[in-house]
Amino acid sequence: METGWLRITPTNSMRSFDKWLREGRATISLALPLIIGQVSQMLIYVSDTLMIGRLGTMPLAAATFANNVVHLPFMFGIGMSIAVSVRVSQARGANDPEAARAALRHGLLITLLVGIATVLLALALLPFLPLFGQEAGVVETGRNYFLILAFSMIPAMASMPLKNHSDAMNRPWPAFWVILGGVVLNVLLNWILIYGNLGAPRLELEGAGLATVLARVATLVGLIVLCVKLPAFKGWVPARWFRRPDWSAVRHLVKIGLPTSLQILAESSAFVMGTIIIGWIGADALAAHQVAITCIATVFMVPLGLSLALTVRIGEAWGAQAFSRWRPIVVSGWLLGCLIALGSAAAFFLGNDLIAHWFLPNDSDTAAVVAGLLLVAVAFQLGDALQIISAGALRGLNDVKWPAWFAFLAYWGVSIPLGWTLSIPLGMGVTGMWWGITAGLCLTAVILGVRIWKKTSSRHFATYQEIGSPANQEG
Repeated sequence: METGWLRITPTNSMRSFDKWLREGRATISLALPLIIGQVSQMLIYVSDTLMIGRLGTMPLAAATFANNVVHLPFMFGIGMSIAVSVRVSQARGANDPEAARAALRHGLLITLLVGIATVLLALALLPFLPLFGQEAGVVETGRNYFLILAFSMIPAMASMPLKNHSDAMNRPWPAFWVILGGVVLNVLLNWILIYGNLGAPRLELEGAGLATVLARVATLVGLIVLCVKLPAFKGWVPARWFRRPDWSAVRHLVKIGLPTSLQILAESSAFVMGTIIIGWIGADALAAHQVAITCIATVFMVPLGLSLALTVRIGEAWGAQAFSRWRPIVVSGWLLGCLIALGSAAAFFLGNDLIAHWFLPNDSDTAAVVAGLLLVAVAFQLGDALQIISAGALRGLNDVKWPAWFAFLAYWGVSIPLGWTLSIPLGMGVTGMWWGITAGLCLTAVILGVRIWKKTSSRHFATYQEIGSPANQEG
């Protein structure tokens, strides 16, 4: 463009910025309901922590221990269900409804089997719970809650592929409203069953577990009705749900889902191991960890929602062979993740005492430990956000095997050894374990960030074009 003697030409940086802005808006549009849905899911844990915390430190510590043991198979189920998001988004980009139907049907089969296996594992593990080294009161108080929570994994895991299918079809809002309804129901049932309101018996910790089961069953039913009845899904969901499995389609899902599960498990198991080590310190330390990790996990749902959106958007771009959009999608996700991380870090830095006493109004000593942990969280907000966003982008490219190995080495080679050294031999307590986990998160962010940057460079496009269908990739 010319104005008098001045000639203005768009630079490469301006064009790049325009692409980032355009892709960022599209990512936000998809990510917003995913973020709200993830936060809504976390509100179950927040409400449980708040309401169980009113019963005392011992029930809260028992709930923490039970949740963390059951957490590992739950994370495995999440990883397997993410494969549904990847395959459905790629099928949608390639306009292949048959592949989307197969992904949903077989994803539901896999997650149901994982849910049933979780219950069997919990029953087998029950006699061995004292071997985890927790206080005797923690194990005894949480025994029944642990079993009830394990049974809730069946409807929880079966709900995941249904929700992920809706998200990958770029119809996240209907599933969001179903999930939010389940959260509200869980809070209401907690109020009734924990404290014995409306004429119900006072079940305390077991009441919280029963409320979770009922809320998750209701959510599963709602998501099934949604998939069957929503007009936008016509032709994209199975006409016959109960058919003999196509084992080649199952293998495709497992090739994506298993490494994804292992990557998630590497981080989750590190947190669980860290929680067990913290339990060796005592019930008060465990209760403080539960409150702080609930706060962190709730905030983490925002970059997790962005990560899920990037998986869908890059998977769809791959299905459409729109390779040049990959890097702008990734960069826009990084920029959004940085803004979110800085905002949450500022909130924890300025409001750590207020948050701690909100959860533990009658225990100032434990609340002080929580406030200190939230200050540690300020340090790893950025690394935590960037590592999950990069991981989501890599999943959209079916790149899941190497990230799983990187995550395992970072968390189990760095986080746990460093955290144990700081917390036990060096006497830093629960704070030391949190610093160890911080180191692993930041290392993972750097490694995965470099990998997705290389994967989205123009020199890789010819390779992807030769490969053809994303279904041919094994990650």
